[in-house]
Amino acid sequence: MQVSRLILKNFRCIKEAELDFHGHTLLLGANNVGKSTVCEALELALGPDRQRRFPVVEEYDFYNTAYLDEQEEPIEIRIEILLTNVTPTIRRACNNYLERWNPDDRSTLTRGDIDKVDNAKFDWCIRLLTIARYNKDEDEFEAATYYANSYDPNNEQDSRVPRTIKRSFGFLYLRTLRTGSRALSLERGSLLDVILRIQNLRTGIWEQIRRRLGTLDPPIDDGTETLPRVLKTIEARLAEYIKISKPGESTRLFVSQLTREHLRKTLSFFISVTKDQQPVPFQNVGTGTINMLVLALLSFIAELKEENVIFAMEEPEIALPPHTQRRIATYLLTKTTQCFVTSHSPYVIEAFDPEQIVILRRDEQAKLTGTRVTLDADVKAKTYRRYIRRGFAEALLGCGVIVAEGITEQMVLQAVAEKLEADDSEKYPLDLSGVTIITTDGDGSIAEFGRFFVSLDLPTFAFFDNKKRPEKDQVALDQAGFQILNEIPFAGMEDLLATEVPLQRQWAYLDQVRTSGTAPNDGIPATQPSEEVVRNKTRQVLKGGKGSGRAAELIEQCDVSELPSTIVGFLNQIYNQFPTPEIPEIETEVEQEKSQDDEAGVAVPASGEQLEESV
Repeated sequence: MQVSRLILKNFRCIKEAELDFHGHTLLLGANNVGKSTVCEALELALGPDRQRRFPVVEEYDFYNTAYLDEQEEPIEIRIEILLTNVTPTIRRACNNYLERWNPDDRSTLTRGDIDKVDNAKFDWCIRLLTIARYNKDEDEFEAATYYANSYDPNNEQDSRVPRTIKRSFGFLYLRTLRTGSRALSLERGSLLDVILRIQNLRTGIWEQIRRRLGTLDPPIDDGTETLPRVLKTIEARLAEYIKISKPGESTRLFVSQLTREHLRKTLSFFISVTKDQQPVPFQNVGTGTINMLVLALLSFIAELKEENVIFAMEEPEIALPPHTQRRIATYLLTKTTQCFVTSHSPYVIEAFDPEQIVILRRDEQAKLTGTRVTLDADVKAKTYRRYIRRGFAEALLGCGVIVAEGITEQMVLQAVAEKLEADDSEKYPLDLSGVTIITTDGDGSIAEFGRFFVSLDLPTFAFFDNKKRPEKDQVALDQAGFQILNEIPFAGMEDLLATEVPLQRQWAYLDQVRTSGTAPNDGIPATQPSEEVVRNKTRQVLKGGKGSGRAAELIEQCDVSELPSTIVGFLNQIYNQFPTPEIPEIETEVEQEKSQDDEAGVAVPASGEQLEESV
């Protein structure tokens, strides 16, 4: 069974959203775009224990904390989920609520489609509706999940989905670093508690523990000579004020309050991770080990739920090395019916096929949309696989892409950008804007890269050398969809720098290279030659050190006024598209007092001199 559609309204940072899923899904997007909100919505609707939490939702779970309208009527959180590939168990248990699903146009059949009900290509599906609202009578928040096709707002109980059915959905959710604090405890809803419940091991366990702790032999207070004497002294003092029925036996020590709930919170999971280490509480081991322990428990639960497992997991890369990240991603893709993963790691991203990646965006009206990554006929799968870890992953996580022809262009653009940003605070850094500079390692793939990023609605720019190319290649470049198609008027970056960087800066760089001995075969003279020789030597030295980043070294030695105008002009166009976000001004206490006095008509002298004159 899989989630094929999710519709959200008024939940956290999302006012509305409609997302389609096709099996395993990797959710990408900027920070605070709503990735975690999607996972939380799935848990609120599908998790068997989520709605037992108190409070089930709170004020900040409503969009803009608005849970009452102007008429003081409740504003509802609504989460609609469409489940397809329904398992036999769910089909039998929910027979009265099944609907037919057309996978071709991804729609459910309506009353007018009765003649299509028996079509073999149609699948059974279930639509669920979760509603959360503020209950004015109880002054509390409430939430419940219903079968959407039979939901009656005047009689909600008839269509309510029971917890036993939700357990069959097999939904599991691992939050980022937030689960470890109680996942290995025995509190209600913890992973260990879920395992005990699934395997029917909870029956009588707490009563047995209570009896064992209550009848310890010898009792805890008999373990030393001092402790019993202190307890008897306390008992004697109490006897002066209250009647003691069993002198000498009225005070005792136990390891807990011996209630089931207190035992759940008291018992702790211990582990020894090295041969020389005594077992310690799991909270005392490393963060990465805690995450792996949690994942081990979740995988155990997944194996116990043989028929169906829907697994949501946030940022599996936290505190884990690359090979472990890949192993986790492989586990999720092969051992679960469907997984939802959020990540910023290229090692996780590369494990998913492009069609399994959804890029989330939220507009100014808080409407969330998702764009699937697809490779059309003009974008080769081998190109995607080759560059996914080197640059595509960063671009997929960003807000814009500069496609540079080669590694030299990439390094020079980055070096010039750093100079400009350090000199002018009005230029918002490309890194903070989410603009990635990626290289194609050659002219032939520029159009291909452009088509790919443009298809993802990413602002895309090109920076490449001037050369004579076949007409079809030029047409491909023109039609790729670049917002800025910048072909420099030079045959290479070395020619651009040798022409536009001031002559004296070039000679200072060449002299440094000569004295350092890093270019012994380039024949740099000891004294400055003619202008033409200097420029030719600059070209020669830069071309000879392409792999070592000499072009970027030259830029690093330039003052801002000496930077190449062609590159500066190109980058300024991009800075204009990604301006510095407006930051509200914060008045100082003095300014606030002056403003208040001005409003009250009180004259406030601006300086001591003015104060003297007024006196």
